[in-house]
Amino acid sequence: MKTDGSRHLFERARVRIPGGVNSPVRAFGSVGGVPRFIHRGAGCRIWDVDGNEYIDYVGSWGPLILGHADAAVLRSVADVMARGTSFGAPTELEIELAEAICDALPSLERVRMVSSGTEAAMSAVRLARAATKRSHILKFQGCYHGHADGLLIGAGSGVATLGIPGSPGVPPAFTELTIQAPYNDLAAASQAFDRWGDRIACIIVEPVAGNMGLVLPRRGFLEGLRELCDASGALLVFDEVITGFRVAWDGAQGRTGVTPDLTCLGKIVGGGLPAAAYGGRAELMDQLAPDGPVYQAGTLAGNPLAMAAGLATLRALRVPGVYDRLEATSRRLAEGLKSAAREAGVELTVVFMGGLFGFFFHPGPVRSFEDAKKTDENCFRRFFAAMLERGIYLAPSPFESGFSSLAHEPADIDATLEAAQCAMREVSPGCSAAGRPQMR
Repeated sequence: MKTDGSRHLFERARVRIPGGVNSPVRAFGSVGGVPRFIHRGAGCRIWDVDGNEYIDYVGSWGPLILGHADAAVLRSVADVMARGTSFGAPTELEIELAEAICDALPSLERVRMVSSGTEAAMSAVRLARAATKRSHILKFQGCYHGHADGLLIGAGSGVATLGIPGSPGVPPAFTELTIQAPYNDLAAASQAFDRWGDRIACIIVEPVAGNMGLVLPRRGFLEGLRELCDASGALLVFDEVITGFRVAWDGAQGRTGVTPDLTCLGKIVGGGLPAAAYGGRAELMDQLAPDGPVYQAGTLAGNPLAMAAGLATLRALRVPGVYDRLEATSRRLAEGLKSAAREAGVELTVVFMGGLFGFFFHPGPVRSFEDAKKTDENCFRRFFAAMLERGIYLAPSPFESGFSSLAHEPADIDATLEAAQCAMREVSPGCSAAGRPQMR
């Protein structure tokens, strides 16, 4: 597989862009080798600048649930773009997307558009603090809610990949107001409320954790968090930037039956363009400026191109049977990966939900960030490299989820699992039966 073009561009990028990339995990730091510079995409496939073709399970890290260059999305964006790209003024498209989001998620009576998931989470926390007149927040280790100062501790995803517990440049005074507990540990969350309950403004949580690999909530965990909030007067904030419109039309809150006070959305609501949102009950959202005193603003918030892409995506997702088909794809992929690992004698834990899947080179169960960190990173690197060489593009980190799309056809899954059978055999010599690297 040729990589000369990507290698040249990476060297060129490193001169002007820190690390050569604009988001850390793209640098392939945890898997080694040359990051692929992508030239184009269509359906479930992407092509790099060297002409190599891949079946893609990153999908721009989640937004492209319809696949790359979906015709309806492109038409919608082109139609709007012909009238202008940005106005810094209201457009009807913002109303239409807000109505579609609130229709899908009954817990949202009002919604505010922003430009990124980080902005959505940061703003939701600010609103929760204002509404409760409290200062502290509770988050869970391994859950990533963007890179705002008070939330960038105990995060997963890129932070876990780089081995950084938080980040330099975040003053201790910011993090002193953030309480951490292990994900899926309701007892630890309860203990936090026993100590700080009258100071906790909100719990912010990924209802299905997607930034330490894919970790599902244990039965009763989310329900218990709801009860803690109700008893204390704190608000429950669901970060559904990943899970919103991906695990179900009504998100993880619909699948679990647990209703949050505030919800953060991103990725799919922008249809592949920069957009995100946060929302909740009218009495809370009406505290935002200009109606209320809580300030938040954004030059490109509600950008018409992003609104058009998001609307086109949501329209496609309302077709009956879409989520059954999406989950069937994820299930077949997950079961096939597990079978390939078993045949090669490799311990692998695989989970899926909706259009998400994840795997750990670890016998499991994986219920927390501490469990996730037990994955054999050496095995993952070998597997990632072997799959990439066979034209399968996975997330370049053992602490990321995979994304299936409606563009993945049965033949694409067949090709992926055929590659996985070969890749697992290459992994096997470097791993013990328990999934740990052998000493040499």
